[in-house]
Amino acid sequence: MHFPFRVPPFSLVFMRWFWIDRFTEFHSGRSATALKAVALSEDHLHDHFPGASVMPNSLILEGMAQTGGLLACEYDGFTKQVVLAKVGKAAFHFEAWPGDVLTYRAELLDINDNGATVRVTSHLDGKLQGEAEILFAHLADQPEKIELFEPYDLYSWLRLLKLYEVGRDAEGNPMKVHPRMAESDLRERQLAAST
Repeated sequence: MHFPFRVPPFSLVFMRWFWIDRFTEFHSGRSATALKAVALSEDHLHDHFPGASVMPNSLILEGMAQTGGLLACEYDGFTKQVVLAKVGKAAFHFEAWPGDVLTYRAELLDINDNGATVRVTSHLDGKLQGEAEILFAHLADQPEKIELFEPYDLYSWLRLLKLYEVGRDAEGNPMKVHPRMAESDLRERQLAAST
């Protein structure tokens, strides 16, 4: 069986859970919209809470952060390491239950060499479910830089999220695959062809 991604050794896996299912809009340097279907088959719902499975707001916040973090990271062509630094003004207005589909919206408010500020919201059936302002930091380049993601693995994830199908660049044209991602894809294809 062939997977559209490579399974890295456990020691290289830094982010195990993905809290968005796909992008529906992505405007480089401006905004992004993603969906998350809440499913009863997700393990975390079995214990939160027994008999009344509710999607934890902390995981909804993580989905909003992933939406905003990818927006901030894409701004520089996925060349800078972006990490969540601070959550401010977070509020949740009602619960999300299995069967609900959350719509995450992220708006890039500010970005500079030190990081980015993103306003994020979660909507359910058009109603505001949650909102926050998130500060992301750019990690300074270090001599022994540790990649948070292997470029090919990140590229594979972005393809699964439909980023390149719905994404638009700053001029409104269809988003092109960033050179770093294209190079890693070419290397992986050459490796697969040689084995």
